Amino acid sequence: MFTPTKKTIVLGDGREITLETGKLAKQADGAVELRFGNTMMLATVTSAKEADDGVDFMPLTVEYKEKFSAFGRFPGGFTKREGRASDYEILTARLVDRVLRPLFPSNYHANTIVHIIMFSSDGVDAPDALAGLAASAAIAVSDVPFEEPIAEVRVARIDGEFVIDPTFEQIEKADMELMVGATYDNIMMVEGEMNEVSEDDLIAALKAAHEAIKPMCLAQKELAAELGVTKREYCHEVDDEELKARLRAEVYPKCYAVAQAGSADKQWRNAQFDKAYEEFMETIPEEEREEKKPMVDRYFHDVQRDAVRRCILDEHIRLDGRRTDEIRPIACNPDYLPYPHGSALFTRGETQALATVTLGTKLDEKLIDDVLRHENERFLLHYNFPAFSTGEARAPRGVSRREIGHGNLAHRALKRMLPDESPYCVRIVSDILESNGSSSMATVCAGCMALLDAGVKLKKPVAGIAMGLITDEGNVKHAVLSDILGD
Repeated sequence: MFTPTKKTIVLGDGREITLETGKLAKQADGAVELRFGNTMMLATVTSAKEADDGVDFMPLTVEYKEKFSAFGRFPGGFTKREGRASDYEILTARLVDRVLRPLFPSNYHANTIVHIIMFSSDGVDAPDALAGLAASAAIAVSDVPFEEPIAEVRVARIDGEFVIDPTFEQIEKADMELMVGATYDNIMMVEGEMNEVSEDDLIAALKAAHEAIKPMCLAQKELAAELGVTKREYCHEVDDEELKARLRAEVYPKCYAVAQAGSADKQWRNAQFDKAYEEFMETIPEEEREEKKPMVDRYFHDVQRDAVRRCILDEHIRLDGRRTDEIRPIACNPDYLPYPHGSALFTRGETQALATVTLGTKLDEKLIDDVLRHENERFLLHYNFPAFSTGEARAPRGVSRREIGHGNLAHRALKRMLPDESPYCVRIVSDILESNGSSSMATVCAGCMALLDAGVKLKKPVAGIAMGLITDEGNVKHAVLSDILGD
């Protein structure tokens, strides 16, 4: 009845991860069962055969779910049933999404769902570090197009030694903890936290993680080869080479001129790009516009992107006129609100965060009732991103995954600077009032000032900016961008 295929990965300390396919969820496009000690999770991928009309992006959804029965527990609440995803499940899904998304072919636009379910855990090993490997393995054994298998590992430094995929107990003792996602050749994603460390220590941790990831990628390639996997053929984009060439010839100079102008006004830049787009659309016969609009949208995006990048690489001029290492003008206004325990307004260019701090007692602590975590949280950070911050007319519909993810980045940046012996429960709320890039790091800056305004004795102040790297074909030129814009 079953003809499973299995691969075993041996970690440096002798522990084993097994990947098995062919037994569970055989109607999915790809399914892999992962076991690591007493942890077992199932990852599946399903992808539509055709893309929906007009879709010019990768509609990928990654879901991560933990069953309470996996740890021998009943769910809380009246229904005694798993409900909406917890923050931990959302953050784990986002970690996987960030590594997978860039590796689908750029012209593959079929709706794709990756589902990872943890069915067993003894609470010793952290399952989030295994989710990326399981998801990638499910794609590797499927016919869904994908450029390279990936894996994710957690690397922690404990007593000066790097440990790959440490236990929960070991993580508590670590002074450096990173989650790293990579292919065999390239690192794709890094997230983590640490006590203050040197750049050399950080690079050493990344190298240790990448060396552990390489055999995981090889195991997936071997698994796919043993199964004789053939990736599906697809044709999701209709092209008109004559239209493409004409658009580039007519629109590229206009887009380059906007980039070269170096205006700090985002609304003006957007209006000028829109004007160039509309002027080109007017050159297409009215009866053909609806048919050709998806192609024009795609070609225009590529031309706009190329013009902006070439202006930076060739003339060292950024969209808003800054040098590559220049930070936008900053305004800091602590004690901005009269009644909250602490508050601060932080403005950097067209990004603005208003943070408040509330100090409470033990009764105000948050009870975390996840599958593997049942504890109290004394430091909370909530990040809100209303639509008006980018000028959108959109009604609020609850807390988004993005808000949870960006809030977590700021939370990790600040929490290790809180005093070791603090009598307070602390809650930071950051409301983004205006956004043009790096709003999570504006939250770090505003949150830090609000904590100091509330009288919290931080070990050291913390600040943050978002960084970017752009290169051209063949990496002939590159530019590191400090404090990147939303563009």
